[in-house]
Amino acid sequence: MSLKELRDLRTRLDRAINSYEDRKRREAMNAIEEAAREHGFNLAELTGVKTRRGGTIAPKYVNPNDPTMTWTGRGRQPKWVKDSLQSGKQLEDLAI
Repeated sequence: MSLKELRDLRTRLDRAINSYEDRKRREAMNAIEEAAREHGFNLAELTGVKTRRGGTIAPKYVNPNDPTMTWTGRGRQPKWVKDSLQSGKQLEDLAI
């Protein structure tokens, strides 16, 4: 095999190994969560760690020109937030 073919093979093997490990990790987590449910608990109650599943984040900011456009304050700022800030408004001015 050529060097390029060997590198391509290594890349494919690394991806397959990572995929396998991710799948096994998910299976283990599902089994742990199921065992906790069978005993009347959820995983967060037993570990004290909050899970990322479910729930929505309430919006914190609203576009004054279009109240249907909201933002939770997480992630990238929407264009209307950037435009408002550039026009001299403060983030607190957009708060709900």
